[in-house]
Amino acid sequence: MEANTRALKAGYNYGETTEAMPVHYRVSKAKIPPGRYRKITGNEALALGLTAASKQAGLPLVYASYPITPASDILHQLAELKRYGVRTLQAEDEIAAIGAAIGAAFAGALGVTGTSGPGICLKSEAIGLAVMTELPVVIIDVQRGGPSTGLPTKTEQADLLQAMFGRNGECPVCVLAPCSPADCFHMAFEAVRLAIGFMTPVILLSDGYLANGAEPWLIPDPARLPKIPVQFAQPHAGSNGAAVFHPYARDARLVRPWAVPGTPGLEHRIGGLEKEDITGNVSYDPANHEHMVRTRAQKIANIAKDIPELTVTGPSEGDVLVLGWGGTYGSIITACQRAQRKGWKVAQAHLRYLNPMPRNTGEVLKRYRKVLIPELNGGQLRLLIRATYLVDAVGLNKIQGKPFLVSEIEAKIEELLRC
Repeated sequence: MEANTRALKAGYNYGETTEAMPVHYRVSKAKIPPGRYRKITGNEALALGLTAASKQAGLPLVYASYPITPASDILHQLAELKRYGVRTLQAEDEIAAIGAAIGAAFAGALGVTGTSGPGICLKSEAIGLAVMTELPVVIIDVQRGGPSTGLPTKTEQADLLQAMFGRNGECPVCVLAPCSPADCFHMAFEAVRLAIGFMTPVILLSDGYLANGAEPWLIPDPARLPKIPVQFAQPHAGSNGAAVFHPYARDARLVRPWAVPGTPGLEHRIGGLEKEDITGNVSYDPANHEHMVRTRAQKIANIAKDIPELTVTGPSEGDVLVLGWGGTYGSIITACQRAQRKGWKVAQAHLRYLNPMPRNTGEVLKRYRKVLIPELNGGQLRLLIRATYLVDAVGLNKIQGKPFLVSEIEAKIEELLRC
């Protein structure tokens, strides 16, 4: 004990009196809006965002998950929030977890499941069931290095194409991605809003860097959080006086009604077989199948009318636009700020809505001579951007389980400007 005490004091006194440090740094106060802040990690923010959304929707939250790094903390956090109407289930496997979430949504609750990349593979068939039945389910994917078991404790962004296309058949879902630990709160809330509003599964792509990273979070005023409207179907009488219900009759946005089972007059077929338009009866009619496939796809496309447009930080047109998504935001914005201080015509935009993308995305991309897309994968967003908007985007790809250094992005910007 005496030796340890003396060593501690000696180290303290050395640090207090030494003049061996040639460089001194002063950390000034952060320039942030006034308010009440707390430290928050991405996983903590996801849990709080889901809980806030369930309260604003007036629905109980059912979170079913199988433990997997780096998503397990979400289950831990939500398990402590029973007093807010949260129900958690540690399922025996990934398939059971999403099955429970789909069942909760069918029963009229907010059904959510969380996992990482390997779990998304196992959940893919059930996600297709949620697409076919058009039920509001939120699926959180906290991405990690892969494939297979891969790098469980390291970050990566390699599940984007899996989220977009990793199911059999034409099976579109809404895909979102937060850009910072604090933004995980907002995008979890947004995922619930869109899932309920459009009766669709929503995949929320976080990553290990965001999940375990932390930042100051301005605690929102609960009174200012928007309400999430929920309207359950109600039976109505037909011409003969009997109750009539059409489970696939749609509104102007192509959204079908949400029918709570056990409600008299709302009996209908449910399952993975193709549905007849309007009635929901099982149908093998070729023309009906094509109509329903195109209808489900157009419903997802219609979400673009209900999300913000893509915003640009920096010049509205110029030499280089650095386009990112997910946890690369901090490195990208800092690199672009450095480039702008050098007088370069460089701007930055960040996609938080990936399917559908904001309706002005194509217009923004065409205002710049070159588009650079830094990603922690082999170039998945670049593939989508090139295919969708016919823009010759350039990739900066890193697959090391580590986030970008600011200097890496800054060097690539300079390289493009010299070309």
